[in-house]
Amino acid sequence: MYTTQMDAAKRGIITEQMRIVAREENIGLELLRELVASGRIVIPANRHHTSLSPKGVGEKLRTKVNVNLGVSKDCYDIELELEKAKRAIDLKAEAIMDLSCYGKTRDFRRSLIEMSPIMIGTVPMYDAVGMLDKDLKDITVDEFFSVVERHAEDGVDFMTVHCAMNQKTAERIKNNTRLTNIVSRGGSILFAWMELNHQENPFYQYYDRLLDICEKYDVTISLGDACRPGSIHDSTDPAQIEELITMGELTKRAWARNVQVMIEGPGHMAINEIAANMLLEKRLCHGAPFYVLGPLVTDIAPGYDHITSAIGGAIAASNGADFLCYVTPAEHLRLPNLDDMKEGIIATRIAAHAADLAKGIPGARDWDNQMSAARADVDFPRMIELAIDPEKAKRYREESKPECDDTCTMCGKMCPMKNMKKILNGEDLSIM
Repeated sequence: MYTTQMDAAKRGIITEQMRIVAREENIGLELLRELVASGRIVIPANRHHTSLSPKGVGEKLRTKVNVNLGVSKDCYDIELELEKAKRAIDLKAEAIMDLSCYGKTRDFRRSLIEMSPIMIGTVPMYDAVGMLDKDLKDITVDEFFSVVERHAEDGVDFMTVHCAMNQKTAERIKNNTRLTNIVSRGGSILFAWMELNHQENPFYQYYDRLLDICEKYDVTISLGDACRPGSIHDSTDPAQIEELITMGELTKRAWARNVQVMIEGPGHMAINEIAANMLLEKRLCHGAPFYVLGPLVTDIAPGYDHITSAIGGAIAASNGADFLCYVTPAEHLRLPNLDDMKEGIIATRIAAHAADLAKGIPGARDWDNQMSAARADVDFPRMIELAIDPEKAKRYREESKPECDDTCTMCGKMCPMKNMKKILNGEDLSIM
């Protein structure tokens, strides 16, 4: 009997989850098993998440997309967040992170896991203050781990835990001036607890205790980057690199216990630094799958950060990132609504697909080739059917009707697709 997907892979066992992933990704079962065994692919699949249709994240697989949602004190609407989750599933996201930080988080989390066929992640630190109903300073080490265990019991497939921000890394933050300090919510809470109590990060100091929980339920650890840059000024600085080195060390310790690991990455970063950062992560963290927020390639576009993020995400994934966390137009401004969420998902899916083309993922180009063939045939119904957002494509088409159905209002009778087809078929041509 195996304990985790990694344990099974090391033993030469092909699990049902591996079979599903191999079939969806058009990858050989034995190659997939080897990559899971080596930690270069993870299949987050908590054994208590019975509604899950498992996905793989990592080398040689399609770039996956995560959606963040969850209730907060200022926007406490569980039904709306569940509606967002359903919409995210319909829009073909592969993961949802529940970032709820107020109220009956467990009720929401359980409902989400019960209804979701896609993987669910959480950040237990967000839940600690509300669940324990006490001031941050007064939370004990045992209580922190009780929150982690509860999330695992509920069926969470992967958890972001900021294990690598130890006292040494915290000193880097204090000794190297940043414009935006720590922008990770979970990282800042943990940093504050460490400073208030003059103690080491409990998830670093008692890392084996975390591994015990993850091994028991087959929870994938997403090693959170507390020191991710929150501005392009702060990218690739000593604190970020110090934490990344520690993440690599913790990755090997997790693998020794057959616990699957993802590495979380930046943040905000200028375009010319992205490729080098992807290489650093893969090198320092031994090829573990890389999960990035963006990166956002400029800091000046509130209201349009789904675009700044998609630019960075496409570059990051084409250079080795495996998992993109979506960013919406509401980033830095407010909790996203349903429309914001859709914009963020579509932008991130475009980035992921663009990267898959660059990485040569088998079958990725087929979609583009089908669209190009439909355009060459001036087949607008087929173009709409193939669109990443058919709803929007159809609306745009219907809002501006051309004189001739086999053209659009941009070119009309001068449509190059239509005219080239006629000329090459030896037909007469009139563009008057």
